[in-house]
Amino acid sequence: MKIVVGVDLAGSATRPTGFCLLKRNLSVKTNLLYDDSEIITEIRRLKPHVVAVDAPLALPKGRESLEKRSDIHLRACDRELLNRGIKFFPLTLGPMRKLTERGIRLKGILEKEGFEVIEVYPGAAQDLLNIPRKKAGVEVLRKTLVQYGFTGDVMKKSITDHELDAITSALVAKMYIEGEYEAIGDPEEVLMILPKVRGSI
Repeated sequence: MKIVVGVDLAGSATRPTGFCLLKRNLSVKTNLLYDDSEIITEIRRLKPHVVAVDAPLALPKGRESLEKRSDIHLRACDRELLNRGIKFFPLTLGPMRKLTERGIRLKGILEKEGFEVIEVYPGAAQDLLNIPRKKAGVEVLRKTLVQYGFTGDVMKKSITDHELDAITSALVAKMYIEGEYEAIGDPEEVLMILPKVRGSI
């Protein structure tokens, strides 16, 4: 199996970013990282085939920046989520602005080093795979991921919601490599990778 990692990126380096290495047989190794340098160093060390990041990785077409006022708030992938009834926070909303800036910056650094970076959204993946989101409770999400077949650090009762969303992100990366995915959006902005649904767990 090719190595993949999932990153549940925080908007600020002062808040924990969930990080997951997905190994064979759905075995996961998770931890919490903070600074960009920590995240980049860990990715360099692991040399994954795909890095799945839970954060907006591009602005909408026609939007010059997040600082300059504009009536353009949604990308094509965001509109597709709306069409499917999947809830999300627009990237121009409050704290999402810092997350978007950080995601775009991190993607640029990693791609320059030759890593393939994809945008994922664990909430959407969980909805599509009938996995409860973390708002249902961290332990509920953890137990469902164990039921799905994950082993390793997911067995720890002390695991955080950030790490659990990183596991979901890594799962989407695995499905992406295996061709079990769909890409929504406009490639001139960014394509969001979603799991291809063949049935619930």
